[in-house]
Amino acid sequence: MASRWAALPPAGLWLAALLLAPACTRPGQTEAKNDPIQEAPVVAVARVSRQNLSRDLMLTAEFRPYQEVDVMAKVAGYVKQINVDIGDRVKAGQLLAVLEVPEMGDDLARAAATLRRSNSEYKRAQDELRRANSSHDIADLTAKRLAAVMKSRPGLVAQQEVDDAHSRDLVAEAQVAVAQSGLAAAENQIKVAEAEQARTKTLFEYTRVTAPFTGVITKRYADTGSMIQAGTASQTQAMPLVRLSQNNLLRLILPVPEAEVPVIRVGEAVEVKVPSLSRTFPGKVVRFADKLQLSTRTMDTEVDVPNPELILIPGMYATVDLTLTQHKDVLSIPVTAINSAADKPTVLRVGRGNTIEEQGVELGLQTANRVEVREGLSDGDLVVVGNRNQLHAGERVTPKIVEMAALKDAQ
Repeated sequence: MASRWAALPPAGLWLAALLLAPACTRPGQTEAKNDPIQEAPVVAVARVSRQNLSRDLMLTAEFRPYQEVDVMAKVAGYVKQINVDIGDRVKAGQLLAVLEVPEMGDDLARAAATLRRSNSEYKRAQDELRRANSSHDIADLTAKRLAAVMKSRPGLVAQQEVDDAHSRDLVAEAQVAVAQSGLAAAENQIKVAEAEQARTKTLFEYTRVTAPFTGVITKRYADTGSMIQAGTASQTQAMPLVRLSQNNLLRLILPVPEAEVPVIRVGEAVEVKVPSLSRTFPGKVVRFADKLQLSTRTMDTEVDVPNPELILIPGMYATVDLTLTQHKDVLSIPVTAINSAADKPTVLRVGRGNTIEEQGVELGLQTANRVEVREGLSDGDLVVVGNRNQLHAGERVTPKIVEMAALKDAQ
């Protein structure tokens, strides 16, 4: 045998070794395949926990002044002086401008003269009444005396004389009534003159234009010497003096969709985010229109935002987060853990021995990232999140809890 291998050339020895090598290694390879190490697959899970959930509605609007008005003049005249300019902060009642109305002085003088004349007429009427009363007293006394004499001593006084005295008494009495009417008329005339004088003074006061409320001058229309027409009717094209805006309290008018109208509550506190300032301000729902706009099927809802430092400026855009529904301290899981393809929603729960269990659940309030679980799970349970296509009930897995910080809705 040894002589046979020795007779082979070197190339023959190499070929024989190559043919025998697989036969030597095949038993070891077969043994490795018969004893594989099976490991449980790693799956992402989340823990069932109690949180505060809320369903919110994000709406965008622009700030408006709480109230804004173009300040008009009640009377026509020339601007004698104007004390404010754009950007000035004024208080209610502060003098904004003074108008010059030359004929207004003449009206005041005429009203005063009319009142003095009425007072003189009243005094004259009083004197007339006193004179009429005196004449009536004498005539009445004379008539009574003659009547008494004729009664006590008939024939001493003629009947004609008695009748004349009685007639003079009636005339004197009528004159008293006339004097009383004249006095009343003079008194009423005084009241008319006083009212006219008060009216003229009131119109003269309108030459001093004051601020109707505390605010900021946002526009100035007139300068010194400008002719201002009386803004007494909305149809006239009278030029205002200034525009005044109350900016220490601003309004946001939000278009709430029809489906969310029933859950809008007056008095609800909201957060108002202003992107241009990168800040958030507190606000409150104070009123709503209680009527849908037919063109947009939305209801105007107003949010008041205090602005005592005047940081916010009307016209800025803001985003309001309206809380429509809120459930506090409820069991919740990520939305990605729900399998809603079946008739009843289910989850894959990791049970004892890290085995997969399919569990039916009853769901409640759902937000963008989490959903309330009313029945089916307990606090602390682990549920599979993400892709579950390769998993089935009874399979053993290795759970790995993932942080769902970006998906939490805790308040």
